[in-house]
Amino acid sequence: QVQLVESGGGLVQPGGSLRLSCAVSGRTFSRYAMGWFRQAPGKERECVAAINWSGSSTYHLDTVKGRFTISRDNAVNTQYLQMNSLKPEDTAVYYCAAGAGGGYSTGTGSYAYWGQGTQVTVSS
Repeated sequence: QVQLVESGGGLVQPGGSLRLSCAVSGRTFSRYAMGWFRQAPGKERECVAAINWSGSSTYHLDTVKGRFTISRDNAVNTQYLQMNSLKPEDTAVYYCAAGAGGGYSTGTGSYAYWGQGTQVTVSS
């Protein structure tokens, strides 16, 4: 059984930073590609960033490139999303996802395991 637990969300002013963490239980974390998705009210869930099993290959949504960085530490079964220069349009529930074999995917259907989500609100 694989469980994902996100942390690090909250309320931040525009231009501020947050770091999301996703702790993954289970012994096979290093075999999984990982992803961060977000869903705003009335919108579809979208892939913000994804990373392959080793961390050597990453994807970032165009609208977050240069501001967000995905990373992982296989030694502690955790992935991260560093979010800088946050904007009000980044407001959403952010979800951690695991799966998609070793190579990353941006589709929700490729991920077998999901966290419960953490709220990120960017507002002055």
